[in-house]
Amino acid sequence: MKISVVHPGELGPAELTRWRQLHGHPELANPFLAPEFAVCVGRVRPGARVAVLEEGPEVVGFFPHERGPFRVGRAIGAGLSDCQGLVHAPGLEWDPRELLRGAGLDVWEFDHLLATQRPFAPYHRARRPSSVIDVSGGYEAWLQDRRRAFRHSITAMGRKQRKLEREEGAVRFQFDTKDRQALDTLMRWKSAQYRRTGRFDRFARPATVRLVRDLLETRAPGCSGTLSVLSAGGRPVAIHFGLRSAATLACWFPSYDVALAKYSPGLLLHLFMVEAAATAGLHRLDLGKGDEEYKTVLGNQQLTVAEGCVERPSAVAVARRLQHAPRRYATDFVLGRPALRSTARQLLRRVGQLRSGR
Repeated sequence: MKISVVHPGELGPAELTRWRQLHGHPELANPFLAPEFAVCVGRVRPGARVAVLEEGPEVVGFFPHERGPFRVGRAIGAGLSDCQGLVHAPGLEWDPRELLRGAGLDVWEFDHLLATQRPFAPYHRARRPSSVIDVSGGYEAWLQDRRRAFRHSITAMGRKQRKLEREEGAVRFQFDTKDRQALDTLMRWKSAQYRRTGRFDRFARPATVRLVRDLLETRAPGCSGTLSVLSAGGRPVAIHFGLRSAATLACWFPSYDVALAKYSPGLLLHLFMVEAAATAGLHRLDLGKGDEEYKTVLGNQQLTVAEGCVERPSAVAVARRLQHAPRRYATDFVLGRPALRSTARQLLRRVGQLRSGR
């Protein structure tokens, strides 16, 4: 197998067309694995690369990644991407260490890898469930299923929608808008949420802001920026930005006006999104990993994503492992115990309150 490495922006029309063909396979048809996502990341992150795999005259795979110092690599869009892996021809076999050698890496770290990519399985450190809303049977079938499982929660959402409309004004939903002002509002809300909960503010990085704005303008069958807005009385109450392929809406950045939290506008927004997605012919909404309550209520299926690291024998790999081992063990210990997860969240919220002076 021949492997060559290029910047995403250097891919030619034939290579992009081939990537889109391979991306069309159902297992790989997540917008984070589309060439358009890699190209947009490449515009804001100079370390973005794509390893192109060839067998004879045929291109059989694309390995998007980011190259850091000392031959250490990460998944492309690391810290933002919710789906990672090798985009490859059906039936292709590969050796992960040889893949790294061809890409010029000694280490490759991942945290949302498709767990179904079996060659990477020996390098999984942990596997996490990722909630999915499957609407392949239609919106009404999904809604009835959720009512049976969570009757009180679903019924309460209907009451809150009526209360929102009664007290704040007529409710309006836009599934796919290009309103840049709404996107800026979302990023402002999300930044405040990150600070309030003690988490790193992704939108404090100008590169992330540029990436999201660029993706809003992206229109391709495999990756289309989708901004959804729920308004009441003419003002937005909840906003979501995600990426859409032909079959999947990857739910990415949801947020809402905290002054209207009593109406659960975030949950209402997701209900509207599910109905609109089903009407548009999408089969699933990928909510991502995590055990937030809304994912339990809305999700009727689960995927599995893996965290871990592929290493080739090298001094860099050994040093990297020693550097990250204590934090890794602590993270696994907490995530494996629901009571500790709850305590950790409370501590993060307290840190966020202290930062904001509340």
